[in-house]
Amino acid sequence: MRKSTKITGTTLLALLVVIIIIACATWAEDRRGLLTVSFLNVGQGDAIFIDSPSGRQVLIDGGPDASVLRELSRTMPWYDRSIDVMIGTHPDLDHIGGLMDVLDRYRIGTIIQSSVLGSTPAWKTFEKEIEAEKAQVLIAGRGQVIDLGRGAYIEILFPDRTVPRIETNVGCVVARVVYGETSFMLPCDTTDEIEKYLVRLDGPKLKSDVLKAAHHGSKTSSSPIFVGLVDPAYAIFSRGCNNSYGHPHQQTIETFARLGIPTLDTCTEGTIIFISDGERIVRK
Repeated sequence: MRKSTKITGTTLLALLVVIIIIACATWAEDRRGLLTVSFLNVGQGDAIFIDSPSGRQVLIDGGPDASVLRELSRTMPWYDRSIDVMIGTHPDLDHIGGLMDVLDRYRIGTIIQSSVLGSTPAWKTFEKEIEAEKAQVLIAGRGQVIDLGRGAYIEILFPDRTVPRIETNVGCVVARVVYGETSFMLPCDTTDEIEKYLVRLDGPKLKSDVLKAAHHGSKTSSSPIFVGLVDPAYAIFSRGCNNSYGHPHQQTIETFARLGIPTLDTCTEGTIIFISDGERIVRK
């Protein structure tokens, strides 16, 4: 009996130590009213991790494969195995491929996706993974606001209607992250036609501090009128090195250069992180 009691006491002590370590890590992680937006280095694809001032976390897309898990492990606390919101902007593999690995590794609270329907085996597998997760599932639509707490939020700009049969890039989820006076424009793989449509709808309200160049810098996106109205301090190319698509296209590079907008590239710089205190944005 004495031996059994000693083992139980040791076990309880070990558990107490673990709890204290986690509590200390959580305390040390105090966000001090900061919003962190990380453009993850996942090769030829998109993956954006948002850590809000309230602690709510959002992952927008997951790149083409399990590389997203490596980058999340470097960005999230080691003990954190849940993500509040996951957004799959459209069914293409370079955006949802890694989300299947995320669903296997993390507990997801809410899943938001476009109404665009995919037809690939990867999309069908992704849909099965979502069903198995038993998370709340919402279809993205213009006007939706995702509250991140403490004044931070994500607003959905497009699609503005149900678009199940439209081309996947055209129907992807365009979002804008806002915190105080700062903002991030995230136009997925949208086309210049949709960019110009948003210019007509929103005009100067598109202004943002950071712009993720749509479609990895493709020449079919980043129209001068859209980029000019967003007027970011930085533009991000999220892409793989030596990709077969030639992203970013020289035409797009020249658009940003002509408008005097500095560009950053996940290929050459790895994961790119910005921090906002609601008044200004700095690069980490």
